[in-house]
Amino acid sequence: MAEHTILVVEDDSTVRELLKYRLGKHYEVYTATNGEEALDQIEETIPDLIISDIMMPKMDGFALQSALQTDKNTRVIPFIFLTARADEEARQQGERKGVDDYITKPFDMETLLSRVERLLERIDMFQTQLDAEIGRDFSNRLLPDETPEMGGYELDFYSESREQGGGDLFDWTETDEGTYFLTIGDVMGKGLRAKFYAFSFLSYVRGTLHTLLEESTSPAALMGELNDMLLNDDVLEDTFATFLLLHWDPHAHTVTYANAGHCRPVLVRPDGATIHEHSDLILGLEEDVRFSEVSLDLDPSTALVCYTDGLTEQHTQDGSMLGEDGVRDLAVEAYGGDAPIQALLDGVLSRSPSDSFEDDLLVVWLERLAD
Repeated sequence: MAEHTILVVEDDSTVRELLKYRLGKHYEVYTATNGEEALDQIEETIPDLIISDIMMPKMDGFALQSALQTDKNTRVIPFIFLTARADEEARQQGERKGVDDYITKPFDMETLLSRVERLLERIDMFQTQLDAEIGRDFSNRLLPDETPEMGGYELDFYSESREQGGGDLFDWTETDEGTYFLTIGDVMGKGLRAKFYAFSFLSYVRGTLHTLLEESTSPAALMGELNDMLLNDDVLEDTFATFLLLHWDPHAHTVTYANAGHCRPVLVRPDGATIHEHSDLILGLEEDVRFSEVSLDLDPSTALVCYTDGLTEQHTQDGSMLGEDGVRDLAVEAYGGDAPIQALLDGVLSRSPSDSFEDDLLVVWLERLAD
Protein backbone atom coordinates (compact mmCIF):
# COMPACT_ATOMS: atom_id res chain seq x y z
CA MET A 1 0.00 0.00 0.00
CA ALA A 2 1.26 3.48 -0.90
CA GLU A 3 2.60 5.53 1.98
CA HIS A 4 1.03 8.85 0.88
CA THR A 5 -2.31 9.82 -0.66
CA ILE A 6 -2.78 12.60 -3.22
CA LEU A 7 -6.01 14.18 -4.44
CA VAL A 8 -5.94 15.48 -8.02
CA VAL A 9 -8.67 18.06 -8.79
CA GLU A 10 -8.81 18.75 -12.54
CA ASP A 11 -11.73 19.17 -14.98
CA ASP A 12 -9.66 18.29 -18.06
CA SER A 13 -10.02 14.50 -18.32
CA THR A 14 -6.76 14.09 -20.28
CA VAL A 15 -4.68 15.95 -17.73
CA ARG A 16 -6.52 14.29 -14.85
CA GLU A 17 -5.90 10.75 -16.10
CA LEU A 18 -2.27 11.54 -16.96
CA LEU A 19 -1.61 12.78 -13.43
CA LYS A 20 -3.41 9.79 -11.93
CA TYR A 21 -1.32 7.40 -14.04
CA ARG A 22 2.09 8.97 -13.34
CA LEU A 23 1.52 9.78 -9.68
CA GLY A 24 -0.16 6.42 -9.14
CA LYS A 25 3.18 4.69 -9.67
CA HIS A 26 4.38 6.15 -6.37
CA TYR A 27 1.30 7.24 -4.39
CA GLU A 28 -2.34 6.40 -3.79
CA VAL A 29 -4.23 8.85 -6.01
CA TYR A 30 -7.85 10.04 -5.83
CA THR A 31 -9.41 12.35 -8.42
CA ALA A 32 -12.20 14.91 -8.66
CA THR A 33 -13.41 17.09 -11.55
CA ASN A 34 -14.13 20.21 -9.48
CA GLY A 35 -13.98 21.65 -5.98
CA GLU A 36 -17.36 20.32 -4.90
CA GLU A 37 -16.41 16.75 -5.81
CA ALA A 38 -13.08 17.27 -4.06
CA LEU A 39 -14.80 18.24 -0.80
CA ASP A 40 -16.90 15.07 -1.00
CA GLN A 41 -13.74 13.02 -1.50
CA ILE A 42 -12.00 14.71 1.42
CA GLU A 43 -14.91 13.87 3.73
CA GLU A 44 -14.11 10.21 3.05
CA THR A 45 -10.30 10.40 2.98
CA ILE A 46 -8.09 13.33 3.97
CA PRO A 47 -5.18 13.36 1.51
CA ASP A 48 -1.57 14.15 2.32
CA LEU A 49 -1.40 16.59 -0.61
CA ILE A 50 -3.75 18.24 -3.14
CA ILE A 51 -2.93 19.11 -6.74
CA SER A 52 -5.67 21.33 -8.09
CA ASP A 53 -6.52 23.32 -11.20
CA ILE A 54 -7.74 26.86 -10.59
CA MET A 55 -10.29 27.40 -13.38
CA MET A 56 -13.02 24.74 -12.90
CA PRO A 57 -16.85 24.68 -13.05
CA LYS A 58 -19.05 24.77 -9.91
CA MET A 59 -16.17 25.49 -7.52
CA ASP A 60 -12.76 26.69 -8.63
CA GLY A 61 -9.41 26.00 -6.98
CA PHE A 62 -9.33 29.17 -4.89
CA ALA A 63 -12.81 28.46 -3.50
CA LEU A 64 -11.79 24.88 -2.69
CA GLN A 65 -8.66 26.03 -0.89
CA SER A 66 -10.64 28.63 1.06
CA ALA A 67 -13.21 26.02 2.11
CA LEU A 68 -10.46 23.74 3.41
CA GLN A 69 -8.94 26.63 5.39
CA THR A 70 -12.07 26.88 7.53
CA ASP A 71 -11.67 23.32 8.89
CA LYS A 72 -8.89 22.61 11.39
CA ASN A 73 -8.61 19.05 10.04
CA THR A 74 -7.85 20.18 6.49
CA ARG A 75 -6.29 23.64 6.69
CA VAL A 76 -2.74 22.28 6.80
CA ILE A 77 -3.02 20.04 3.72
CA PRO A 78 -0.26 21.11 1.28
CA PHE A 79 -1.60 22.63 -1.96
CA ILE A 80 -0.13 22.73 -5.45
CA PHE A 81 -2.03 24.84 -7.99
CA LEU A 82 -1.78 23.57 -11.54
CA THR A 83 -3.29 25.97 -14.05
CA ALA A 84 -3.04 27.60 -17.44
CA ARG A 85 -3.31 31.03 -15.80
CA ALA A 86 0.26 32.26 -15.73
CA ASP A 87 -0.38 35.89 -14.77
CA GLU A 88 1.29 37.35 -11.70
CA GLU A 89 -2.02 38.31 -10.07
CA ALA A 90 -3.13 34.68 -9.84
CA ARG A 91 0.25 33.64 -8.43
CA GLN A 92 0.13 36.35 -5.76
CA GLN A 93 -3.41 35.40 -4.83
CA GLY A 94 -2.30 31.79 -4.35
CA GLU A 95 0.64 32.84 -2.18
CA ARG A 96 -1.61 35.01 -0.01
CA LYS A 97 -3.87 32.02 0.59
CA GLY A 98 -0.96 29.83 1.71
CA VAL A 99 -0.58 27.74 -1.44
CA ASP A 100 2.64 25.72 -1.23
CA ASP A 101 3.50 25.66 -4.94
CA TYR A 102 2.26 27.00 -8.26
CA ILE A 103 2.91 25.28 -11.60
CA THR A 104 1.63 26.53 -14.95
CA LYS A 105 0.45 24.48 -17.90
CA PRO A 106 1.96 23.07 -19.99
CA PHE A 107 4.15 21.54 -17.30
CA ASP A 108 7.06 19.17 -17.18
CA MET A 109 5.98 15.95 -15.46
CA GLU A 110 9.38 15.27 -13.91
CA THR A 111 9.43 18.74 -12.40
CA LEU A 112 5.98 18.19 -10.92
CA LEU A 113 6.98 14.79 -9.51
CA SER A 114 10.10 16.33 -7.97
CA ARG A 115 8.12 19.10 -6.28
CA VAL A 116 5.55 16.62 -4.99
CA GLU A 117 8.32 14.48 -3.54
CA ARG A 118 9.96 17.45 -1.81
CA LEU A 119 6.65 18.60 -0.29
CA LEU A 120 5.88 15.14 1.04
CA GLU A 121 9.40 14.82 2.45
CA ARG A 122 8.85 18.09 4.27
CA ILE A 123 5.56 16.79 5.67
CA ASP A 124 7.28 13.63 6.90
CA MET A 125 10.05 15.66 8.52
CA PHE A 126 7.61 17.93 10.36
CA GLN A 127 5.52 14.92 11.44
CA THR A 128 8.60 13.13 12.74
CA GLN A 129 9.63 16.17 14.75
CA LEU A 130 6.09 16.56 16.10
CA ASP A 131 5.87 12.86 17.02
CA ALA A 132 9.23 13.05 18.78
CA GLU A 133 8.13 16.09 20.80
CA ILE A 134 4.83 14.49 21.76
CA GLY A 135 6.62 11.22 22.49
CA ARG A 136 9.05 12.93 24.86
CA ASP A 137 6.15 14.58 26.66
CA PHE A 138 4.34 11.27 27.08
CA SER A 139 7.57 9.58 28.21
CA ASN A 140 8.03 12.15 30.95
CA ARG A 141 4.49 11.58 32.13
CA LEU A 142 4.98 7.80 32.31
CA LEU A 143 7.88 8.11 34.76
CA PRO A 144 8.24 9.68 38.20
CA ASP A 145 10.46 12.69 38.80
CA GLU A 146 12.00 11.03 41.84
CA THR A 147 11.95 7.82 43.85
CA PRO A 148 11.20 7.28 47.55
CA GLU A 149 14.13 7.75 49.91
CA MET A 150 14.15 5.18 52.67
CA GLY A 151 17.01 4.56 55.10
CA GLY A 152 18.74 1.26 54.49
CA TYR A 153 17.44 1.01 50.92
CA GLU A 154 18.31 2.20 47.45
CA LEU A 155 15.65 2.44 44.76
CA ASP A 156 16.63 3.52 41.28
CA PHE A 157 15.30 3.13 37.75
CA TYR A 158 16.39 3.69 34.16
CA SER A 159 14.22 4.16 31.08
CA GLU A 160 15.16 4.45 27.42
CA SER A 161 12.82 4.89 24.46
CA ARG A 162 13.51 3.69 20.96
CA GLU A 163 12.38 6.41 18.51
CA GLN A 164 8.94 7.44 19.80
CA GLY A 165 9.07 4.48 22.11
CA GLY A 166 6.35 2.24 23.36
CA GLY A 167 4.24 1.97 26.45
CA ASP A 168 6.73 1.21 29.26
CA LEU A 169 5.62 2.83 32.51
CA PHE A 170 6.79 3.06 36.12
CA ASP A 171 5.21 4.81 39.09
CA TRP A 172 5.02 4.63 42.86
CA THR A 173 2.44 5.52 45.50
CA GLU A 174 2.96 5.86 49.25
CA THR A 175 0.31 4.48 51.59
CA ASP A 176 -0.77 5.90 54.93
CA GLU A 177 1.25 3.20 56.69
CA GLY A 178 4.52 4.35 55.16
CA THR A 179 4.69 1.51 52.67
CA TYR A 180 4.84 1.85 48.89
CA PHE A 181 3.17 0.46 45.82
CA LEU A 182 5.47 0.20 42.80
CA THR A 183 3.76 -0.18 39.43
CA ILE A 184 5.66 -1.41 36.38
CA GLY A 185 3.95 -2.11 33.08
CA ASP A 186 4.19 -2.48 29.35
CA VAL A 187 1.15 -1.52 27.28
CA MET A 188 1.03 -3.45 24.01
CA GLY A 189 1.98 -1.54 20.89
CA LYS A 190 4.63 0.83 19.66
CA GLY A 191 5.01 4.53 19.08
CA LEU A 192 2.61 7.28 20.07
CA ARG A 193 -0.48 5.07 20.11
CA ALA A 194 1.08 2.86 22.79
CA LYS A 195 2.23 5.92 24.74
CA PHE A 196 -1.25 7.42 24.65
CA TYR A 197 -2.83 4.23 25.98
CA ALA A 198 -0.03 3.82 28.53
CA PHE A 199 -0.64 7.35 29.80
CA SER A 200 -4.40 6.74 29.99
CA PHE A 201 -3.81 3.37 31.66
CA LEU A 202 -1.41 4.88 34.20
CA SER A 203 -3.95 7.59 35.02
CA TYR A 204 -6.52 4.89 35.78
CA VAL A 205 -3.99 2.96 37.85
CA ARG A 206 -3.22 6.01 39.96
CA GLY A 207 -6.88 6.78 40.51
CA THR A 208 -7.74 3.15 41.27
CA LEU A 209 -4.91 2.77 43.77
CA HIS A 210 -5.79 5.93 45.65
CA THR A 211 -9.40 4.75 45.92
CA LEU A 212 -8.87 1.07 46.68
CA LEU A 213 -5.96 1.41 49.08
CA GLU A 214 -8.46 2.56 51.68
CA GLU A 215 -9.93 -0.96 51.59
CA SER A 216 -7.05 -3.28 50.71
CA THR A 217 -3.30 -3.41 50.21
CA SER A 218 -3.44 -6.76 48.42
CA PRO A 219 -1.70 -6.57 45.02
CA ALA A 220 -3.79 -9.50 43.77
CA ALA A 221 -7.08 -7.81 44.67
CA LEU A 222 -5.96 -4.53 43.12
CA MET A 223 -4.83 -6.33 39.97
CA GLY A 224 -8.30 -7.82 39.61
CA GLU A 225 -9.86 -4.36 39.84
CA LEU A 226 -7.48 -3.03 37.18
CA ASN A 227 -8.35 -5.94 34.89
CA ASP A 228 -12.07 -5.24 35.22
CA MET A 229 -11.45 -1.55 34.57
CA LEU A 230 -9.69 -2.31 31.28
CA LEU A 231 -12.48 -4.58 30.10
CA ASN A 232 -15.28 -2.14 30.98
CA ASP A 233 -13.77 1.17 29.87
CA ASP A 234 -14.83 2.39 26.40
CA VAL A 235 -11.44 3.95 25.67
CA LEU A 236 -9.20 1.20 27.03
CA GLU A 237 -11.31 -1.90 26.37
CA ASP A 238 -9.01 -3.01 23.51
CA THR A 239 -5.85 -2.26 25.50
CA PHE A 240 -3.69 -5.13 26.74
CA ALA A 241 -0.90 -4.70 29.23
CA THR A 242 1.61 -6.76 31.12
CA PHE A 243 1.78 -5.43 34.64
CA LEU A 244 3.75 -5.89 37.83
CA LEU A 245 2.22 -4.50 41.02
CA LEU A 246 4.50 -4.60 44.08
CA HIS A 247 3.73 -3.69 47.69
CA TRP A 248 7.02 -2.77 49.35
CA ASP A 249 7.11 -2.62 53.13
CA PRO A 250 10.54 -1.25 54.08
CA HIS A 251 9.77 -1.64 57.80
CA ALA A 252 8.98 -5.36 57.56
CA HIS A 253 11.57 -5.77 54.77
CA THR A 254 9.15 -7.53 52.44
CA VAL A 255 7.83 -7.16 48.90
CA THR A 256 4.49 -8.72 47.98
CA TYR A 257 3.62 -8.66 44.31
CA ALA A 258 1.12 -9.77 41.70
CA ASN A 259 2.30 -10.34 38.15
CA ALA A 260 0.02 -10.12 35.11
CA GLY A 261 2.12 -11.60 32.31
CA HIS A 262 5.08 -9.28 32.90
CA CYS A 263 8.78 -10.13 32.84
CA ARG A 264 9.47 -12.07 36.02
CA PRO A 265 11.55 -10.34 38.72
CA VAL A 266 15.05 -11.41 39.63
CA LEU A 267 16.04 -11.61 43.30
CA VAL A 268 19.80 -11.20 43.75
CA ARG A 269 21.64 -12.24 46.91
CA PRO A 270 25.35 -12.49 47.70
CA ASP A 271 25.24 -16.23 46.95
CA GLY A 272 23.43 -15.93 43.59
CA ALA A 273 20.12 -15.04 41.98
CA THR A 274 16.73 -16.59 41.33
CA ILE A 275 13.96 -15.84 38.86
CA HIS A 276 10.58 -15.81 40.55
CA GLU A 277 8.46 -17.60 38.03
CA HIS A 278 5.02 -16.65 39.27
CA SER A 279 2.87 -14.95 36.59
CA ASP A 280 -0.85 -14.77 35.78
CA LEU A 281 -2.71 -13.69 32.62
CA ILE A 282 -1.96 -10.28 31.15
CA LEU A 283 -4.47 -7.54 31.85
CA GLY A 284 -7.44 -6.94 29.59
CA LEU A 285 -7.88 -10.46 28.17
CA GLU A 286 -10.52 -12.19 30.29
CA GLU A 287 -13.19 -11.24 32.80
CA ASP A 288 -13.30 -12.42 36.42
CA VAL A 289 -9.64 -13.43 36.52
CA ARG A 290 -8.39 -14.26 40.02
CA PHE A 291 -4.83 -13.05 40.44
CA SER A 292 -2.44 -14.49 43.00
CA GLU A 293 0.47 -12.93 44.84
CA VAL A 294 3.90 -13.83 46.15
CA SER A 295 5.77 -12.45 49.18
CA LEU A 296 9.54 -12.08 49.26
CA ASP A 297 11.81 -11.33 52.20
CA LEU A 298 14.38 -8.63 51.53
CA ASP A 299 17.31 -9.70 53.68
CA PRO A 300 20.32 -7.41 54.04
CA SER A 301 22.34 -7.15 50.78
CA THR A 302 19.38 -8.36 48.68
CA ALA A 303 18.28 -6.70 45.45
CA LEU A 304 15.04 -7.07 43.51
CA VAL A 305 15.40 -6.34 39.78
CA CYS A 306 12.31 -5.64 37.64
CA TYR A 307 12.38 -4.79 33.94
CA THR A 308 10.51 -4.78 30.63
CA ASP A 309 11.07 -6.99 27.61
CA GLY A 310 13.51 -4.55 26.00
CA LEU A 311 16.15 -6.46 27.97
CA THR A 312 15.04 -10.05 27.38
CA GLU A 313 14.44 -9.50 23.65
CA GLN A 314 17.82 -7.91 22.93
CA HIS A 315 19.71 -10.14 20.49
CA THR A 316 23.05 -11.65 21.44
CA GLN A 317 26.09 -12.36 19.28
CA ASP A 318 24.78 -15.82 18.27
CA GLY A 319 21.45 -14.39 17.06
CA SER A 320 19.36 -15.62 19.98
CA MET A 321 17.60 -13.37 22.49
CA LEU A 322 19.12 -12.65 25.89
CA GLY A 323 16.12 -14.06 27.73
CA GLU A 324 15.39 -14.15 31.44
CA ASP A 325 18.37 -16.38 32.20
CA GLY A 326 20.68 -13.86 30.55
CA VAL A 327 19.19 -11.02 32.59
CA ARG A 328 19.62 -13.05 35.76
CA ASP A 329 23.29 -13.82 35.04
CA LEU A 330 24.08 -10.19 34.18
CA ALA A 331 22.24 -8.96 37.28
CA VAL A 332 24.59 -11.11 39.35
CA GLU A 333 27.59 -9.56 37.60
CA ALA A 334 26.21 -6.04 38.16
CA TYR A 335 25.33 -6.67 41.82
CA GLY A 336 27.58 -4.99 44.38
CA GLY A 337 28.73 -2.12 42.20
CA ASP A 338 28.13 1.59 42.65
CA ALA A 339 25.86 1.80 39.57
CA PRO A 340 24.25 -1.64 39.17
CA ILE A 341 21.69 -0.64 36.54
CA GLN A 342 24.35 0.86 34.28
CA ALA A 343 26.54 -2.20 34.82
CA LEU A 344 23.58 -4.42 33.86
CA LEU A 345 22.90 -2.44 30.69
CA ASP A 346 26.59 -2.44 29.74
CA GLY A 347 26.64 -6.19 30.23
CA VAL A 348 23.64 -6.66 27.94
CA LEU A 349 25.23 -4.60 25.16
CA SER A 350 28.54 -6.42 25.57
CA ARG A 351 26.74 -9.61 24.56
CA SER A 352 24.93 -7.94 21.67
CA PRO A 353 26.11 -7.29 18.10
CA SER A 354 24.59 -3.81 18.42
CA ASP A 355 25.88 -0.93 20.51
CA SER A 356 22.33 0.21 21.29
CA PHE A 357 19.08 -1.35 22.42
CA GLU A 358 16.66 -2.57 19.78
CA ASP A 359 13.52 -1.70 21.74
CA ASP A 360 12.40 0.62 24.50
CA LEU A 361 13.30 -0.62 27.97
CA LEU A 362 12.83 0.01 31.67
CA VAL A 363 14.84 -1.32 34.62
CA VAL A 364 13.95 -0.86 38.32
CA TRP A 365 16.50 -1.87 40.98
CA LEU A 366 15.41 -2.06 44.64
CA GLU A 367 18.18 -3.06 47.04
CA ARG A 368 18.30 -3.46 50.79
CA LEU A 369 21.73 -2.38 51.90
CA ALA A 370 23.97 -4.39 54.20
CA ASP A 371 23.44 -3.73 57.90
